[in-house]
Amino acid sequence: MNDAAPRDFAEVLRDEWIMKDRIAAALIDGPKTIPEIAEALGAPSREVTQWVMAMRRFGKLEEMPKPKADDYFQYKLTEGQKDGVAR
Repeated sequence: MNDAAPRDFAEVLRDEWIMKDRIAAALIDGPKTIPEIAEALGAPSREVTQWVMAMRRFGKLEEMPKPKADDYFQYKLTEGQKDGVAR
């Protein structure tokens, strides 16, 4: 996706507060995989993975069951998280 050198972990964490709203907006229309979210945001998948896992840990997102073992997980907003998300 993005061929730039990996950013410092502290920089990625600092951006979490900004990116969580953008991720929520990307998911408002339905579940997406991490590569799909990364493409929608124009951000590297490795960074999106960190942000998505943090949102999942704090109950903002949930993982959808995978139809096949080799598919990517899809993530969706938890109930109540869609309220107030800017489109």
